[in-house]
Amino acid sequence: MAFGIKREELNNWKKAAKNEEIAFITHFWYDPRFPGCTTVTKVACANMAKLIRWGERYGLKKEWIHKRNDFPHFDLLGERQKEILKMENKFEQLQRLEEKKKG
Repeated sequence: MAFGIKREELNNWKKAAKNEEIAFITHFWYDPRFPGCTTVTKVACANMAKLIRWGERYGLKKEWIHKRNDFPHFDLLGERQKEILKMENKFEQLQRLEEKKKG
């Protein structure tokens, strides 16, 4: 279950992914299969080859790509999520993670 994102953020992420950009969106999330994980970052790109190359830079396997509609994406969770966001200079996404800790 996803929550804590605005329609505009979601639309911007979708637009960027469809334009074959590597697009990031972080939101609060709950899934009982992943205890302790309260956020997820979805990294999408409509260009599968580009998304695969991006993932390889971080040791992500192409088999981990969720092939959903027009938005194939990796799900980033936990410490690896934070590491990749830092390496990608996605500070606004990191801020969202920190806000959750404080709340």
